[in-house]
Amino acid sequence: MIELLGQPLTAALLGGLGGVLLGLAARLGRFCTLGAIEDLLYGGSSHRMRMWGLAIGVAMLGSFTLGGFGFINIDRAFHLTIAFSWAPAIFGGLIFGYGMALAGTCGFGALARLGGGDLRAFVIVVVMGLAAFAVLSGPLAPARVLLFPRQLNVGPPDGIAHALSALAGGSVAMIGVAVGMVICALMLSARSFCCDFRMVFWSVVAGLAIVSGWAGTAWLAQTGFGTQTLMSHSYAAPVGETLLYAMQGSVRPLSFGIGSVSGVWVGAFLGSLWQGHFRWEACEDPRELRRQILGAGLMGAGAVIAMGCTIGQGISAISVLAFSGPVTLASIFAGAAIGLRQLIVGFRRSPV
Repeated sequence: MIELLGQPLTAALLGGLGGVLLGLAARLGRFCTLGAIEDLLYGGSSHRMRMWGLAIGVAMLGSFTLGGFGFINIDRAFHLTIAFSWAPAIFGGLIFGYGMALAGTCGFGALARLGGGDLRAFVIVVVMGLAAFAVLSGPLAPARVLLFPRQLNVGPPDGIAHALSALAGGSVAMIGVAVGMVICALMLSARSFCCDFRMVFWSVVAGLAIVSGWAGTAWLAQTGFGTQTLMSHSYAAPVGETLLYAMQGSVRPLSFGIGSVSGVWVGAFLGSLWQGHFRWEACEDPRELRRQILGAGLMGAGAVIAMGCTIGQGISAISVLAFSGPVTLASIFAGAAIGLRQLIVGFRRSPV
């Protein structure tokens, strides 16, 4: 396959496969981070949050099972090769979550909405991609490097399973599988959620999409002709990378990230057609558009600082039990809660 298509196109197709699954999960299963947080805090329902947790558990089970059988080297996963630091995980997660609330969706959700014809999501995608690259390698990069220096991990992998293995003994893979099973059991403990086949099914699909990313890039790293980072899906810097490819495709190679971004759009488009929900929508309120642009900019900057978004850190990093995953996800939740509080309730003190 690599000999026929070349490694860049093969990587993009592998990314696109998982991206399509995630796009379908977003449209057909209503798999959405901000929606899950809003339902939990203001809707009186934990079902969509349980979807997120089940996807994490499935992704963890799959990733560590593959690692246990030697199909992937968990130690080389991208999130485990970067030294963990509290400051970027917390600060980046907070501003990402707050921006997500302002924008009304995350980068992954914006791609899914764009697949359904929402032109407001197009603005969010473009602004988020530009902001991400401005902080990653543009004019704001020196400030990011100064405030949040990123260092390669020269010691043991910065992972929870690795730390538990060193502390108590046991196989890293078995610890990861055990944690994944516990998470899945906790998410399925609510009978009303467990009996909702649609929610459970699309949660499992989302988790398997993350596993496909680890498996695909591991296979490329082992059999390809060029270097390939062991990674899975994320929707921050790859969104900007996709925009650059759209403008400079003749001089920029395809990549796993570009394929993943495109795949989400394709999956969401197919899902919206299947449901009969595709329709063009635009923003009619300039104040709403202004808020969405600000939120998209904050998301792009926050995701680069935290080295991942709701998918990249919230599922992919947690699926290999990187320390950065749960810390960043908790910070995103806190930032989103603050933003939703501001938009829905406001910060004014209630009269006594």
